[in-house]
Amino acid sequence: MTPRCAVLDDYQGVALSLADWSPLDGRVDVRTLRRPFASEDEVVEAIGDCEIVVAMRERTPFPASLLARLPRLRLLITSGMRNAAIDLAAAARHGVTVCGTASNTEPPVELTWALILGLARSVATESAAMRAGGPWQSTLGADLYGRRLGLLGLGKIGARVARVGLAFGMDVVAWSRNLTAERAAEVGVRAAASKEELLETSDFVSVHLVLGDRTRGLIGAPELARMRRTAYLVNTSRAAIVDQSALLDALREERIAGAGLDVFAQEPLPAGHPLRTLPNVLALPHLGYVTRRNYEGYFQQAVEDIVAFLEGKPVRELG
Repeated sequence: MTPRCAVLDDYQGVALSLADWSPLDGRVDVRTLRRPFASEDEVVEAIGDCEIVVAMRERTPFPASLLARLPRLRLLITSGMRNAAIDLAAAARHGVTVCGTASNTEPPVELTWALILGLARSVATESAAMRAGGPWQSTLGADLYGRRLGLLGLGKIGARVARVGLAFGMDVVAWSRNLTAERAAEVGVRAAASKEELLETSDFVSVHLVLGDRTRGLIGAPELARMRRTAYLVNTSRAAIVDQSALLDALREERIAGAGLDVFAQEPLPAGHPLRTLPNVLALPHLGYVTRRNYEGYFQQAVEDIVAFLEGKPVRELG
């Protein structure tokens, strides 16, 4: 039988048009699925007959419980070379090869700045007023020049965000547990003495850390309480780094000026969730990596991964 391949979570319906899938003609039966799954049962029903699955980032988790219910699965491909939603140990136990693709760091940097600028100049509010025939100028913008940008994390993405902040004339500081003054100086910024100092003195705080045991819940109620009432929090990394209940309370009580969010504890975010409607939140549906160049790379390299696997020479293996 011809092996079956399911391309998951193709929300925009573009997977087959952004890469050359012809190397799989006659070798693999490829289908795309556009809707997110509501349960593990739905996943099994949709792809239980597939030997190959292409996953988009962490939209569909693959924990041990799900992998045990997919006995036909032999190759699982994820966009990017890191996916915390795949249990790699369980995949290995079930004989599933897991491969990845390259992923560009520029798109999340650009989106981070879209959120910062959108918050600072109330872009969504003023644009909505223009469309609805509302008031002409109802807000007073927050300046970037001369203000402090505090970065939690100074890796590849954080460093790029830092350089843009410097170009805007901002005072940029950074903190992470392992950040050294020397590394910060390489980027042209200062290492904050502590997480607390960064939170207390920054006008904009942006999260650029990898989610793990040490960063889960790193920003909770005590940390949010240290932020200025005029300060904004931006998170394009992972929702779980910030305590979501504490963030909701801070936003509702206006203990911070607002938040720019591209990541959420549950995705897609439920229709009635308050983060969709709070006036001091600028929310986007996890668009950080969603660009044409990234998608072209993801899907073309997914094809390459499948061909290499069929030839018995897997590439870009994870785990």
